[in-house]
Amino acid sequence: MTETRLDAVKLDGTGPVYDQIRRAIRDLVVSGEWPPGTGVPPEHALMEQLGASRMTVHRALVQLAREGLIIRRRRSGTVVASPPASHAMLDILSIPEEVEQLGQAYAHDVLSRSDGRPAPEVAERFGLKRSDKVSHLVVLHRAGGKPHVLEERVIHVASVAGLAEEDFAQTPPGDWLLKHSLWSQAEHAISAVGAQGDEAVLLEIAVGEPCLLVERRTWNQDRPVTAVRLLYPGPRHRFIGRFGPYGQV
Repeated sequence: MTETRLDAVKLDGTGPVYDQIRRAIRDLVVSGEWPPGTGVPPEHALMEQLGASRMTVHRALVQLAREGLIIRRRRSGTVVASPPASHAMLDILSIPEEVEQLGQAYAHDVLSRSDGRPAPEVAERFGLKRSDKVSHLVVLHRAGGKPHVLEERVIHVASVAGLAEEDFAQTPPGDWLLKHSLWSQAEHAISAVGAQGDEAVLLEIAVGEPCLLVERRTWNQDRPVTAVRLLYPGPRHRFIGRFGPYGQV
């Protein structure tokens, strides 16, 4: 178990102390400074370092455990939790892994990126407020040199640490988010649509050709994390999920 530096927990002076402690530890986890398996300082150490009462520190840690950020164990202590694994049809999928399972070479290109307040059409498409600060990306994923899926994504800047420094040249946005953000709720929809002009050109298919559109939104508690539209050329893809009486198997 990796140990943490106690002085890394810094309060920002805004709001109740328990919530400042919760945010301070949450930011260390989400940023990757405290990776999964890292030992979280015990309550008495946090009390002394931050000048907080045991009840205040306890409340912050209980909330972090409810959010799935930490795991509290009586004998072995508290550690940073691992993000949930992703491998089923309706889970958060890794596109590179998806391509590798097809036995093909994966590649991707970031076609565009804009940071700041969303353009009106982007806000409408993703249900954003014009005051939201997001990173808007368009990415083309390839399998065996051919277009595999066209991704359009918005990432909420306030919910993801380290976003400004990442260019996604080596790791595509979805995989990067799996490692650098946490989510507690997801909404997932699949529909059939016809390819529009620019989309058809990028996917190297005819305008109007059937496509599978996968739309997904994720939240961490009540904070939006990301929203994505994944457009798959219909004839090249199908989604398969196996289910049992207690969920996916």
